[in-house]
Amino acid sequence: MNSTFKKELIIFVGIFLFLAIGMHFKQWTSHPIEHILALPHAGAYGFGAVHPLVFTLFGYILFVVIRSIKRLFLAKK
Repeated sequence: MNSTFKKELIIFVGIFLFLAIGMHFKQWTSHPIEHILALPHAGAYGFGAVHPLVFTLFGYILFVVIRSIKRLFLAKK
């Protein structure tokens, strides 16, 4: 695997874990298996079972945009 791809995958997984634990901390600490098994029946904003990936993708895109803007301003100096 390409090292850049690995780096971006680690960032994506990190954002996923940050959001999953941050939004569902009580469920992850009290009953994580039941929480995972209930995922197919989730109705989060109409995204259903894929909502963790959709929200992670939104977070990752936001991260990439901010990182790109930062690089743009740092390159001008």
